[in-house]
Amino acid sequence: MITPLLPTYRRMPISFERGEGMYLYDTDGKKYLDLYSGIGVNCLGHAHPHLVAALKEQGEKLWHLSNLYEIPGQQKLAERLVAATFADTVFFTNSGAEAIELCIKMVRKHFSDKGQSRHRMVTMSSAFHGRTLAGIAAAGQEKLVAGFAPLPDGFDVVNWGDLDAVEAAITPSTGAIMVEPVQGEGGIRPLGHNVLKGLRDLADKYDLLLVLDEIQCGMGRTGKLFYHEWSDVKPDIVASAKGIGGGFPVGAVLATEKAASGMVAGTHGTTYGGNPLAMAISNAVMDVMLADGFMDNVVATGKLLKDALVKLKNNHPTLINEVRGTGLMLGLRCPTVDTRVAVLALVKRGLLVAPAGDSVIRFLPPLIMQASHVEEAYKGLDAAFTDWQTTGLPSE
Repeated sequence: MITPLLPTYRRMPISFERGEGMYLYDTDGKKYLDLYSGIGVNCLGHAHPHLVAALKEQGEKLWHLSNLYEIPGQQKLAERLVAATFADTVFFTNSGAEAIELCIKMVRKHFSDKGQSRHRMVTMSSAFHGRTLAGIAAAGQEKLVAGFAPLPDGFDVVNWGDLDAVEAAITPSTGAIMVEPVQGEGGIRPLGHNVLKGLRDLADKYDLLLVLDEIQCGMGRTGKLFYHEWSDVKPDIVASAKGIGGGFPVGAVLATEKAASGMVAGTHGTTYGGNPLAMAISNAVMDVMLADGFMDNVVATGKLLKDALVKLKNNHPTLINEVRGTGLMLGLRCPTVDTRVAVLALVKRGLLVAPAGDSVIRFLPPLIMQASHVEEAYKGLDAAFTDWQTTGLPSE
């Protein structure tokens, strides 16, 4: 018999009651160090006082308005994002999946308005672009697409990081290249800076749009607002979400004027996107992220955490064969370990992490992480791996 809650998740037997900073507390009062932050969403940790204040203040005024009216918080946030990035314009959504959907529409409309039928996108294997039909078609992963055929057409999936394969897949019908600069669900795999630059060169060579899915790797996760900034690459369109709302459902599409030229009145819309409550909280997130020293701390703490994970790998080479990632988006590749079981075992020890593709244990801690939290994480991880090396991984 089906449960009242649709059983699409294999949930862990744990319920949290409250959070504070880097920590969550379950209904029994047990304390957990959060090294995953709700898939990188709670970028400023839990119950951040500046976000709580913004929520309370706006919550007593207006929650929702139709986009038929001007919403000053939208204008303010859009202007801040434009000033801080490559973009000329921004559209606000409720989620990353919706942002990806708009990216696809924006590309198609751009070329349609030019009288060109260039609706196809070249994408990369092991990607994750959300759970809509178009999103799973773009990712091309069998585990995502199984049972949902027929899928929308228009996506040519090539091997991850292979510039030659990207170029070979480009046809007269191709309008864009869409990639995650750092794959999250695919196993914490950053594209090399030369690859990102190569993608930009290919886009320019064939008059394509370069679309970057920075839903997981953006919003300060790697020590800059967006990962592509490390490569000095200017995209045409970027999808953002997760950290942009600090825990509140917010997504965004950032674009150049050229890329967005087809998106005129009536071509796209949203009921809830950009509502006053979401914008108040997102602006509060930007207050913190854009403050002097914030990104420097992400870079410094990310280095400390990566160094700790490398030390952990050196201590347990039979269980860990690689440390991946950058900033506070890191992973341990453990090919001999059932990472789903390992994650559950770590949660029971009070360390919240998650699995990712390619046998990876994934770390996406809040960006407020400090050296003391890194030390706490290392001690807990080292104790767990030491036990597993001696007695083996516990069963579920």
